[in-house]
Order: sequence, then structure tokens, then C-alpha cells
Amino acid sequence: MKLTYYGHSALLVEAPEARVIIDPFLSGNPGSGIAPENIRVDAVLLTHGHSDHLGDAVAIARNNDCPIFAVYELAEYCRIKGAKVKHMNIGGGLAYSGFTVKYTPALHSSSIQEGDYWIYLGQPGGILLTLGGQTLYHAGDTALFGDMRLIGERNAIDVAALPIGDVLTMGPDDALLAANWLRAAKVIPVHYNTFPAIEQDGAEFCDRLKQEGIDGFPLKAGESLEI
Repeated sequence: MKLTYYGHSALLVEAPEARVIIDPFLSGNPGSGIAPENIRVDAVLLTHGHSDHLGDAVAIARNNDCPIFAVYELAEYCRIKGAKVKHMNIGGGLAYSGFTVKYTPALHSSSIQEGDYWIYLGQPGGILLTLGGQTLYHAGDTALFGDMRLIGERNAIDVAALPIGDVLTMGPDDALLAANWLRAAKVIPVHYNTFPAIEQDGAEFCDRLKQEGIDGFPLKAGESLEI
């Protein structure tokens, strides 16, 4: 499995079986380093509907003639916008074209603004993606919650992408505890430094992970990790 970080919470995941992208906030993020039209994937996976995660999902799905996987209300929103979709919900799993997706709980919110109105887009979630015989847990936007222990007990997680920005999600202290509960061998910090309110030191967080016996990778946009 090869993971390439494109800033904020966007991860491109590649294996011989398939290529997928998670939370492709690219054109709206000047630090992503890539344009959505340059993304080639077999599926788009979304953790929730906030604009910094939904991002360019519909455009990428239409360009690649591939489905968006999302919790039911968000999937319907994407379908109405012209994308192929796979409707899912928390706790459900689905095997598709060489990979498996399962949605886990996340403690956050999920909506998008259109004009003067906010549209509710279902429950936020985390994603367990199994591809190429390995499993990535992308926590999405979330607070620390006790069932992360259960997620770690029931799944052999090779790498976890955990938010560390604080204010809107877990901060570094809670993310450090989450990494231990998840029993992840490797951790990629995400959802930080995109804007001033969530500035954090990813390298320092990874140094703290190392003290716990966990390998941390503070990837910059465009950098990759192979596991």
C-alpha cells in the first residue's frame, strides 16, 4: 500500500488492486499541491460532508467515472450533484473492486452551506480501508472516544491517519492516546496547519509517538509512505 498526502485530510491510497482517494479537499486548499483533474482513481471515499473534506469529490468522481462512498445522506447529496455513489452507513462494510470499506463512528458534525442554508449530511464517520492486504484507519474529523479501543482490538490496523489540529477535532494529546488505543504500527497526522486556528507541530507529535513505540510520519503535501 502506498499513501500520498495532499494536505489537510486528503490521502491517495494505491495498491495493484485499486487506487482510491479520501476527503479530496484539493482546489480549495492552496497547499494541496495537485489539481483535482490530475487525480486518477477507482473510487472516492468521504468521512463527512464539511467542505474541507467533501472538497472536489464530485468533480473527481465524474472525471473518473467512479463512485463516491459515503454515509447515506452525504451519498444522496453527491448523487444529486451528478456523481455515482455507494450508499453506506456507520458500522457497515462493503467489498468493491479489489478493496473493502467499513465505516466507523466519529464524534463530529456533518453539513454544508448553500446560500443562506445549511444542509444536514448525515453522521460523520471514520473509514477502515483494506487494500492490498493492509488496513488503513482514517479517523476523519473526530474527538477522542472510548470505542477507539474496540476498533483497535477488532482490526489489525497497519496505519492510522489521525487529526491533531485541536479546536475542531482531537488535539495532539488526545490523538496520542487514540494511537495507543488503536494499536496502529504507523500514524500519519492530518487536519492541521491548513489555517491558523489548527496550527500544530506535526514533527513534535511524531516524536511523542516514537516515545510510545509508534512510528509517526509528518508528511508534507505530495509526500508518500509505502507500507
